[in-house]
Amino acid sequence: MKLQSFRELIVWQKALRLAIEVYNVSKNFPREELYGLTSQIRRAAFSIPANIAEGYARRHLGEYLQFLSIAYGSGAELETGLIIIREIGLLPKKDFDKLMQLLDEVMRMLNALMKSLKRTKP
Repeated sequence: MKLQSFRELIVWQKALRLAIEVYNVSKNFPREELYGLTSQIRRAAFSIPANIAEGYARRHLGEYLQFLSIAYGSGAELETGLIIIREIGLLPKKDFDKLMQLLDEVMRMLNALMKSLKRTKP
């Protein structure tokens, strides 16, 4: 069964949930971080589902893989930002653990999707 939309991809759904969670936990960050760490992790989190969607919409396998790779890189950027935010005390351990668990799941799914698509590449 062929997917009709990127919205049917479980990895996109989970990445979207992750982005929403990042926006929610960062609402209470200090105002002076609005254009620093807050903006950086929000952009990285947004970039994951956005690149999954854009790559899917391109309809060419090579481009799709490139956009999935960009999404994966944004995941690594988000992980780094979350670690910094946790280390400086802006993110409670409970929230950090929840976000990291979801991020880990998204990253594993992205990796598996890329490997699967590479096997089908001519």
